[in-house]
Amino acid sequence: MSPDLASNYTHWKLEYDDHNVAWLHLDMADSKVNLLSGEVLEQLRSILEDLESYSPQGVIIQSDKKAGFIFGADIKEFLELDDIAQSQPFLDRGHEIMDKLAALRCPTVSMVKGMCLGGGLELSLACDYIVAADDASTRLGLPEIKLGIHPGYGGTARSIERCGPLPAMDLMLTGRAIPARTAKKINLIDDCVPERQLKQAAITYALEAPKRKRSPLMQRVANSRLLRPLVASQMRKQVGRKAREQHYPAPYHLIDLWQNYASQPKRMLREEARSVAELATSKTAHNLVRVFFLQEQLKSQGKQVDFEPEHVHVIGGGIMGGDIAAWCAIQGYNVTVQDQEPKRLAQTFKRAQASFKKKYKRDRRAIIAAGDRLMPDHKGYGISRADIIIEAIFEDADVKRELYQSIEPRMKADAILATNTSSIRLEDLSSALAQPGRLVGLHFFNPVAKMPLVEIIRGEQTDEAVMQKTLAFGRNIGKLPLAVKSSPGFLVNRILMPYLLEAVTMVGEGVPPEVIDKAATDFGMPMGPIELADTVGLDICKSVAEILSAALDMPLPDNLSAMTNANKLGKKSGEGFYRYRNGKAVKNRSAQHGDIKKVQDRLIMRLLNEATACLREQIVESDDLIDAGVIFGTGFAPFRGGPIHYIRDAGTERLAQRMDELQREYGERFQSDAAWAGL
Repeated sequence: MSPDLASNYTHWKLEYDDHNVAWLHLDMADSKVNLLSGEVLEQLRSILEDLESYSPQGVIIQSDKKAGFIFGADIKEFLELDDIAQSQPFLDRGHEIMDKLAALRCPTVSMVKGMCLGGGLELSLACDYIVAADDASTRLGLPEIKLGIHPGYGGTARSIERCGPLPAMDLMLTGRAIPARTAKKINLIDDCVPERQLKQAAITYALEAPKRKRSPLMQRVANSRLLRPLVASQMRKQVGRKAREQHYPAPYHLIDLWQNYASQPKRMLREEARSVAELATSKTAHNLVRVFFLQEQLKSQGKQVDFEPEHVHVIGGGIMGGDIAAWCAIQGYNVTVQDQEPKRLAQTFKRAQASFKKKYKRDRRAIIAAGDRLMPDHKGYGISRADIIIEAIFEDADVKRELYQSIEPRMKADAILATNTSSIRLEDLSSALAQPGRLVGLHFFNPVAKMPLVEIIRGEQTDEAVMQKTLAFGRNIGKLPLAVKSSPGFLVNRILMPYLLEAVTMVGEGVPPEVIDKAATDFGMPMGPIELADTVGLDICKSVAEILSAALDMPLPDNLSAMTNANKLGKKSGEGFYRYRNGKAVKNRSAQHGDIKKVQDRLIMRLLNEATACLREQIVESDDLIDAGVIFGTGFAPFRGGPIHYIRDAGTERLAQRMDELQREYGERFQSDAAWAGL
């Protein structure tokens, strides 16, 4: 057998060292990252068949990509699976290849540096040993649940066998990626070493083949036939708090798989393939894969330029401004935060410390370092040093213009001025500036640390270079930047507000808030509109609604004004549409209403109608970007693929007819936008 066994393969290279250990290198052609595409897997099958007859001393699999180990399967191939007749052979092939790897007679080692996700981790689990670099870039995970499936190349049974059911199921059910040290702690991998020692560690495992650690006794007990039903029941309850089975079946399939077949690993592998073959062709999986690509599209925004500001200055130390400043410090930027009230700055820094501790847990050095990057600046000395200034004061155009006039003479010539306004058109603000082209919108959503989207608003006078730099900044601070045309409410608030106002209107008609919220969560929204309004603050909702009402003829319900006049502002005041106890809404669980489907239609149809209006007005560049903005800015049911996609999927004509019915019953606010005709 020739040592250049894999020299004719486009994605793999095989070489032998002096110990007769085979080093199998993956370097996927024409790709920045390694993926387990069909072609990559077929080439691996051929190599494994040859290795079976050659029997080297050991096999070590490594990546030749700087970007990481293996990022998973090629997700685009999943979109081609229309029915189980296509998906079952697809999954069976993957299982057959992983089984070949697991059956090699010599020790096999996966040598991991960088991202090792999905199919990449499943390939590693099919090896006898996994060694990983103790490096910040190294993370391991099984994120398939986020795509509407669960591990399908043997990852279910093999992860449970390695580290026990509780950590393995947690890894699969959450889809999170964990650092190498954590993976070692739960026995997912065999060793975690500094990068300089990684190759030697892999060689040692290949040559010495030490006995693997057993999972702890508690994990083995939890995996027993008697306890599995009880533990599985608790898992279903935990999953049920975040995802309903009719909306997201994959986690429930995974729990059933473990409960029913954990005592029969070979049977579990077969059933795993059947389960994923069924899930992969579901509408939920196809829509969640769509959402994944929408996310990747947003991540690509601003890549045309390289903008790394040395200093960020935030004006406004309230909750939003302070949280923006803390987030930028967490992302590694030097930040000054300015406010007229020193007492407010003290509260800003108290909240920031809580954010740092939540982010870094017990890493005291990281907490201190983030704190050192965030500086109070009552007088605004940081303005003259800042490359980007983020204004986050209250929503008053006159006050904002006055602020801009006072700070512009102190700004660097090429500094960007970004406003966090949630609804005011940039054209109504830029008149105060000598250089109006430097003004751009940078609209964060609350809570800043959790909401992934940031709207980058282009005014009529915004320079294109400023726009691209701000898109790059949004990406560099770990957000999903969305380019939006300056328009009242921009994209997300404009689409969300009719939905919220319809909910408030129904409360005024006597529909219980609990029923309204249930109608929304039954549709798949993460939180009902009434609780959402209370959480945002009814005063803020009223302020944004007044701006949109003036611009878009969107009447305000009388009860919204009445609530704010009575200082019932929602969660922050302890009472809004709900009363709050220990930060949680007190709800009447027995509340009922005659026609919950009509309640749901009234909510969702107003949201969908406004989305079509935004499409007609080209508030963003495409219908895909409308879907992306509403999903990542509001949490709109991801399994439905976004509002425009949902309209087409559910049937444009059927939904348009429903709009007409609602218009006849409730008036002009349900008049179909002209864009429906073109969908």
